Amino acid sequence: MEQNNKGQFHDILKIKMDDFVHLIYKLTRDFPKEELYGVVSQIRRAALSIILNYIEGYARQKDKVYKNFLEISYGSLKEVKYLLFFSYKENYLSKFDYQKSLKMADEIGAMLWKTIEARNT
Repeated sequence: MEQNNKGQFHDILKIKMDDFVHLIYKLTRDFPKEELYGVVSQIRRAALSIILNYIEGYARQKDKVYKNFLEISYGSLKEVKYLLFFSYKENYLSKFDYQKSLKMADEIGAMLWKTIEARNT
């Protein structure tokens, strides 16, 4: 991937991650108060972990270190996806909000996976 295209890809992925974490925060504002230190805290921390690990990894100079941060970011994304599913099953999320957030998560996941795979070649 050319440097310019790589930079654009990185910027687009960062924007998607930022939009996603803000959506998670917005959606969890309406969760039951008894979940503040449970699901709400966990899903918010995991959502932030997606973008924070991506940004930190991107700033690293060594390929293996960068790849490790990408994998942590991807793992956090999987955690959020399960917590979204759990929240939907518990009726904390509407079907619309669940599908919207899952679509965003899948787009981010595909882009993250593409980045991880590029590090394997």
